[in-house]
Amino acid sequence: MLGIITLLAACGGGDNAGGGDKEKMVIGYFPNIDHAPAMVARENGYYEEKLGDDVELEYITFPDGGTFMAALKSGEIDAGLVGPGPVLNNFSNGAEVKVLAGASSGGTVVVASEKSGVESVEDMAGKTFITPGIGCTHDVQFETYLQQLGNDELASSRIGGSLNHVTGNPASYQAMFESGKVDLAAVPEPWASILVDNGAKVIISTEDIAYGESLPNTVLVANNKLTEEKPELAAKLLEAHNESVAYINDNPEKAQKIAIDSIKDLTNQEMDAKIVEQAMSRITYTTDVNEAVLKEFGNSSYELEFLKEAPEFDGLVADKE
Repeated sequence: MLGIITLLAACGGGDNAGGGDKEKMVIGYFPNIDHAPAMVARENGYYEEKLGDDVELEYITFPDGGTFMAALKSGEIDAGLVGPGPVLNNFSNGAEVKVLAGASSGGTVVVASEKSGVESVEDMAGKTFITPGIGCTHDVQFETYLQQLGNDELASSRIGGSLNHVTGNPASYQAMFESGKVDLAAVPEPWASILVDNGAKVIISTEDIAYGESLPNTVLVANNKLTEEKPELAAKLLEAHNESVAYINDNPEKAQKIAIDSIKDLTNQEMDAKIVEQAMSRITYTTDVNEAVLKEFGNSSYELEFLKEAPEFDGLVADKE
């Protein structure tokens, strides 16, 4: 299991951190372009500005949605950005969480390594594909696309098909392509653009993959302890998030620079500016949440047997005031 990278940022400074009557809020996100709203909000101080001096902030970054949701449910983190797949899966199993807003949509791409011999979807039979997690957003999008083809062979071996499924941190996909350990990746940006820049081929584009442009592939989510016991803090967190998304859309070049610097700090990988520009152009940054699409996506998770029972998602998305 990949380790969790922990980064601390206390509003009051080291000597006063945790002192007095300060509230503490822990925010989680991933080192992906999809999660640029968290990077921008952190860099520009929007969280501190909205939450105020009485709140001590801590940040934790995660390699996948499963570890994020485990931390959210346990109270290790209070809120953050994650794909809807893990949220829906955990909510259907009783997790007390709430989607506060969208963050981004689009950006999921399926690429094939040069060594794979895969030139089209028809060549995928018997190949190995990788996603950040089992039943994660990108996994469900890819497997739903395959399911819609109506070819039983072109499915995960988990449900009787011929494709072998493995999981791993997207930052490691290039090395896994080069070693021949995996043939295909259903991957978020900027990793898709990086893989393509290093010779991989796009097999399924953002426009063609299931729920490619309609699904919020990243959402702002909080546990019910925050939304019910400290609703004023949840509201301020949402204000900071909204401001960050607006900044990205109004200042794309500055937002790209923030994303590049943030990802370098988190992964020790410096992204080429042109790659990041291309990656972010594939993504729509929006706070909107299409609840009907979320429910349809959740039903796909059930049909693909990631969920044991037919899901019920009433109450998952917070009401807009």
